[in-house]
Amino acid sequence: MSDATTFFDLQVNGYAGVDFNQDGLKADDLHRACERLDADGVGGFLATVITDDLEAMCRRLSTLATLRERDPLAQRLIAGFHIEGPFLNEMDGYRGAHPRDAIRPAGLDTMMRLLDAAAGLARVVTLAPERDDGFAVTRMLATRGIVASAGHTDATLDELRGAIDAGLSMFTHVGNGCPMHMHRHDNIVQRALSLADRLWLCFIADGAHVPFVALGNYLRVAGLDRVVIVSDAIAPAGLGPGHYTFGRWDIVVDDDMVPRAPDRSHFVGSGITMRQSADNLRQALKLSDATVRRLTDDNPRSVIGI
Repeated sequence: MSDATTFFDLQVNGYAGVDFNQDGLKADDLHRACERLDADGVGGFLATVITDDLEAMCRRLSTLATLRERDPLAQRLIAGFHIEGPFLNEMDGYRGAHPRDAIRPAGLDTMMRLLDAAAGLARVVTLAPERDDGFAVTRMLATRGIVASAGHTDATLDELRGAIDAGLSMFTHVGNGCPMHMHRHDNIVQRALSLADRLWLCFIADGAHVPFVALGNYLRVAGLDRVVIVSDAIAPAGLGPGHYTFGRWDIVVDDDMVPRAPDRSHFVGSGITMRQSADNLRQALKLSDATVRRLTDDNPRSVIGI
């Protein structure tokens, strides 16, 4: 794959030392992150804000919208925002790195506050269908042309099907946002894969969040027409090992470039770049350049209709 190849990333929480989930994000910080993403081949991305106190989430979305408006490079690269939470499954494992005290059931008023703060730039909202009573928020998002994506969820098959009927169209980072130990057959990964003909399925291709042998199996089951590779990158992406922050978290990144909680008990986002993801797909899974391009650029653009 040539250096001229571009990628589109539906989930970027930060990059090159810049955390989009910090308060007080500065114009220079956002520009620096965009410069590095541009240099690393990313032709467009969704800046991602994760679960926190509602006021904090709104403040961060509003700041991102204001800073983007003032920066031509940010306008070119940031195609919109991905709001991940706060309507998630609050159980340990399923909630991942999202703080339990900020997770809440889905509500139309809360969703509207977040959409207003995003100033018309919300493109994807990740939620747990089982927290969306009557799938009201999912339905509202779909009518507004915003992608409703399942994630950090233990929804039953019936709940997933009901959410799809209401407008759910994607599943965020399949295989993540779930416990290390689940029922060996009846689990959220199997349920998501069973609905691959109705959902876009996103995966992180760093070999840690989903081992490559499993990722290869998942891609064969899902097919390639509705699969998307995301980075789920946080601030350490594009840098090296060390200690960093992400939202409320202090994190450690070892030589494998996987961000973890300080006790190394679980992952906290990803440190991979899209170029590294593409290399992994070609080298570990033996995918062709054309297929890699589909998974890392064409398909993610199709998800949000650009």
